[in-house]
Amino acid sequence: MNMSSFTYADAGVDLSKVKNIHSLLANKLSETFKFREGKFGNVLFEIGHYAGLVDIGNGRVLALHVDGVGTKVLIAQLMEKFDTIGIDCVAMCVNDLICMGAEPFALIDYIALERADDKLVYELTLGLIKGAEKASIAIVGGETAIMPDVIKGVNGKGFDLAAMCCGIVEKDKVITGKELKEGDVVLGVKSSGIHSNGLSLARKVLLSKYKVSDYINELGRSLGEELLEPTYIYVKPTLKALKECEIHGLAHITGGAFSKLQRLIKNSKLGFNLDNIPKPPAIFSLIQKEGKISDREMFRTFNMGIGFCICAPIKEIDSISSIYEHEGFSIEKIGKVERINGVFVKGIRVDD
Repeated sequence: MNMSSFTYADAGVDLSKVKNIHSLLANKLSETFKFREGKFGNVLFEIGHYAGLVDIGNGRVLALHVDGVGTKVLIAQLMEKFDTIGIDCVAMCVNDLICMGAEPFALIDYIALERADDKLVYELTLGLIKGAEKASIAIVGGETAIMPDVIKGVNGKGFDLAAMCCGIVEKDKVITGKELKEGDVVLGVKSSGIHSNGLSLARKVLLSKYKVSDYINELGRSLGEELLEPTYIYVKPTLKALKECEIHGLAHITGGAFSKLQRLIKNSKLGFNLDNIPKPPAIFSLIQKEGKISDREMFRTFNMGIGFCICAPIKEIDSISSIYEHEGFSIEKIGKVERINGVFVKGIRVDD
């Protein structure tokens, strides 16, 4: 492992291999679509966007998404603090659903434990409830499993947390990116920090030098507190913007970071030129410095301070910005849609 130029692959996550796995799954699982052809629940869209879409009649579409919080669970275990990680779990689901124009309404969770631990589960539940409140959804059930031979964690506190979420959207209001036009602006909404992606790389780099309890001057708090900062939930302002403004594309910046925008321009001659990304928060500068990580790797791995993107006509900038700012989010123009091949951040291609 060459620490002179650390990469996500060095941390165990090779994005090219992940992409191949996604393609394999999508190609095989799409064979099941034929089982519902001509029946209630006909599948409307290919696998690989932010959510699966199912026609439920009367001009309505059910949107489905499943996600987890990744290796952020290890930070929670090291900190022995479990009351916010549920917010991340909700966020990773609902923030993806809204990218399709859907309103999230229900969620079920899955908790896998190294051993039975009432206190740990209680604290996880507190975060799930807080996330549900922020997203205005109901948690209607779930599943818990005790698997000591599978789940291994820190000091016996091992767990994994995932959830499946449902949303609803009118069929003629589904957002896929097909309405994108050359000249559309890209507005970036501020993240709360690292969110729940890229933690494998962040841990490998930072925990080789620091403890989670170490106070980091650049961060103004301990490393663990920074890494555990809950993911922002963008549901309320996004749903309001969808009702009041013309929006052509939405993107939750998670695993793969800004390469996620590629989903909006699939089979299109358009691309993204993100030439006005603001200075990233201190946590990203710290990771890049300690790992000697290239700019390209950073923008392909981390949100770099932008957790959500809205693509819209220029005329909608003020209206959209006002809606997000009213809900307490910082937002600014970070780029535009152009007739270029790919996704470029400050001149660096990040989607290949």
